[in-house]
Amino acid sequence: MGKAMQAVQTAAACIAARLPFGGKAPQLALVLGSGLGGLAGRIEGAAVIPYAEIPGFPASTAPGHAGRLVAGMLGGRRVVCMQGRFHYYEGHPMADIALPVRVFKALGCHALLLTNAAGGVNWAFNVGDIMLITDHINFMGSNPLRGENDDAVGPRFCDMSRVYDPALQAVAAQVAAGQGIPLQKGVYLGYMGPSFETPAEIRAFRTLGADAVGMSTVPEAIAAAHCGLPVLGLSLITNMAAGMAGKRLDGQEVLDIANARGPVFQALVAGIVEALPCTSW
Repeated sequence: MGKAMQAVQTAAACIAARLPFGGKAPQLALVLGSGLGGLAGRIEGAAVIPYAEIPGFPASTAPGHAGRLVAGMLGGRRVVCMQGRFHYYEGHPMADIALPVRVFKALGCHALLLTNAAGGVNWAFNVGDIMLITDHINFMGSNPLRGENDDAVGPRFCDMSRVYDPALQAVAAQVAAGQGIPLQKGVYLGYMGPSFETPAEIRAFRTLGADAVGMSTVPEAIAAAHCGLPVLGLSLITNMAAGMAGKRLDGQEVLDIANARGPVFQALVAGIVEALPCTSW
């Protein structure tokens, strides 16, 4: 067993001992992005585990990220939820960002739902839109699979052609339609940060095919593909990217929009969780 799998099993054992599922495995894992942590308040019968109490989990320092794992029932499903994530711009190694995803797989989760706050790059988008991630561009300058590979976690060379699961996307689109929520679709570009992008970079990213840009999600999605965990990704468009709205970008504005649209986004995610075909899980 390699070092990566040892770290995964140590963290998974710590979490499993505190799960409120009577010995059953969680069915779904959720990662809540900036300003979206309120969804954790909808989880019933919750067990709360601060990251500081989980071996290998670093502290989450980003605004709007509580830094704790919440496990319980949501939409009739057994879920584990990261109320706050780790970002590359915080100085965390990519391996640390990948660890929770691998732990979710080891705990028995069958799918991973990633959410984030993102800047709109597509001119057809508006602030407050929700985008279903159909693919991503890794522009972060690194990769969580870099370095020695642990074959017990996943293959040395990982296929990335179907990271964002089409079946999960279909469920999300159906739920959004049922709730009357227009759902954009597009490509998410992961940018290292923490500075916002320049207008020239945004023009370049649009040319590359990006529809939204943010500072997370891509490392977790890569780690999920590596260990065989299907992914559903959703972006809340909290601002139009640099040079598009004729004003300076502000991190507080991102959080304000995320909080304002939070109830709609939370209802969508909760509806998706309930609608997922987990009966065989």
